[in-house]
Amino acid sequence: MAMHPKEQESSTPTALPAPSSSVAPAHSTSSPAIEHPITQAESTPASTSTAPLPALADSDASVLGALSMLASGGNVRSLLAPNQIISRVVATVDALPRHSMGSSFILPLRTPKGSMQTSQANGMTVISADNAKRYDPYMAVLASVDPHALVGWYRHNYPLFQQAYRELGYPHGYFNDRLVMAIDDMLAAPDLHDPVAVNKSGPHYVLVDPQLQSLSNGQKLMVRMGPANEQQFKAKLRMIKTLLAGDQIAH
Repeated sequence: MAMHPKEQESSTPTALPAPSSSVAPAHSTSSPAIEHPITQAESTPASTSTAPLPALADSDASVLGALSMLASGGNVRSLLAPNQIISRVVATVDALPRHSMGSSFILPLRTPKGSMQTSQANGMTVISADNAKRYDPYMAVLASVDPHALVGWYRHNYPLFQQAYRELGYPHGYFNDRLVMAIDDMLAAPDLHDPVAVNKSGPHYVLVDPQLQSLSNGQKLMVRMGPANEQQFKAKLRMIKTLLAGDQIAH
């Protein structure tokens, strides 16, 4: 499940915007070598292996129902955008390693309620420790998801993710490779424990440290959610990546 990298509420459009040239790279006319074929993932549970796939355009009810069951410990229905869920996940995963989202309309999850919580420290405005609480509903969902079941569901539904990736503007791309790249990028986010200084820029906050501000979308999300949430998120991402590589992890 992809989380949102922006501190901004967004409306729910009827169609996702096409990627702009500033966000999507030029595409080759030939298919690059696949680095992480989805067939290497662990065996799909029998309960999902025989279920027929819906058409991508008609998949929202099925996806929402499945994700609600996978995330039994949180109210995922209140967090997810109601339509084009797989297409939104794919577009967000594609944008996470970049430095510009292009559009906030692609986010599959609603953004945290309220604005970023800040406090004063040494004459600077910093992200308050209380800001991490805004992510509590998302972390509850994350904690409740069994990575084995999630990867099994993803593997079974992979043709829909691949179709959405091609429709995003990557006719020769392979979505699972992009997903692994996005996971690796987020795992490379710095582990920060000191307060992070921010400045208000219009309706948003920017990170004062130019090295932090130059981080990717996914890495800045990690910084904003707080050290404890970041460590929990990274631990789950490591498990998911291990399963995507076809290896097993202890339940």
